[in-house]
Amino acid sequence: MSDATGHAAYRDRSHFRCLDGLRFLCIAMVLWHHAQPVQSPDWQLLDRGFLGVDFFFVLSGFLITTLLLRERARTGTFSLRNFYIRRALRILPVYGFVVTALCVYYIGIKGETQYLQAVPFYYLFLSNFLTEHVPTLSITWSLSVEEQYYLLWPLLLMLLPSRVWVPLTLALVALNVGLAMMPPADPPLATGPLVFRLPNSTYAPIILGSLAAILLHRRGSYDPLRPLCAHRATPLAALALIALIAQLGPFDMRGLQNLAIHLLMTLTLMALVVRERGALQALLVRPPLVRIGQVSYGIYLYHLIALDLTARLGLRFGLPEIIGEGPALWLLLIAYSLLSWAMAEVSFRTLEAWFRRFRPKGRPPETVEAEKDPRQQTHTGGPTKKPIAR
Repeated sequence: MSDATGHAAYRDRSHFRCLDGLRFLCIAMVLWHHAQPVQSPDWQLLDRGFLGVDFFFVLSGFLITTLLLRERARTGTFSLRNFYIRRALRILPVYGFVVTALCVYYIGIKGETQYLQAVPFYYLFLSNFLTEHVPTLSITWSLSVEEQYYLLWPLLLMLLPSRVWVPLTLALVALNVGLAMMPPADPPLATGPLVFRLPNSTYAPIILGSLAAILLHRRGSYDPLRPLCAHRATPLAALALIALIAQLGPFDMRGLQNLAIHLLMTLTLMALVVRERGALQALLVRPPLVRIGQVSYGIYLYHLIALDLTARLGLRFGLPEIIGEGPALWLLLIAYSLLSWAMAEVSFRTLEAWFRRFRPKGRPPETVEAEKDPRQQTHTGGPTKKPIAR
């Protein structure tokens, strides 16, 4: 099989083989971040697992924009209705289940009514502006960022001429980074439990992912970028630079340091989809990594619940170190990661599988989203095969 790095081959490719493996790396960083089995002031890098969420943003921006651009190239436009239906069926079932279950447990059963005012904002996808969260729901901030972006970005692509897309994304990134670097307003812009601010460059990575999709979709920008993206060393070198900046840069990552990391993440992603052979690529297509990547959305939503359950079991069985430093933290990391994966698998095969039946019928625009049921057969370099009858 050739590397298939030409523009026509890239546009014809219906599935990017490395991206599920990249999802594995992202969720592994998040799982590490919440267990932290190694904590050392000399290794700042080990405290940067939250960057996995930023990498998820880059990936999401790239995939949804590629999906829309390919549909537009094939039909002359794209269906907002089908886009929103696909997004809703992908995100809402497990999200709604987790949010509802935890709100019922903590507020209805445990009586912690102080969280009542926050509840509506989880369903409105505004939790990224909440100042206090229902326990284990703090991670929903990232889903709010994505949903806000999904709501607005396709409208901009549809309403604005294509010649302004690249300048628009660059302007939005600059605006986001600039606002994040500004000192917080005093008093802050707030209403009820919400405070509207950008403590970090929250939207920049997802916008950069969309910019990557636009640049690779166009032959005029793909061809100049191809030598860099197709070089064997590019993805590993980009990841090494991310690690170096995370280790040696200031502890406060807002501003240009964060932007540099997001740009390198974007370059890594572009390299993986332009060239699908290489040392890193060979690792990312390993079946266990691919499978974990396919259910990483569920792992993300369930992992704090799994962490809480695992820690409680550890205490019950006489492992007090489970909440402090020591070898038990490695056990915690392994145990809660496996439990998160198990919970995500059950969810994927039951709750999420039931809702996947309602996806829009007919040939999908392109199966670059990697949302398909793994039991469906797909191949690279051409249209997706029909699902196996079952």
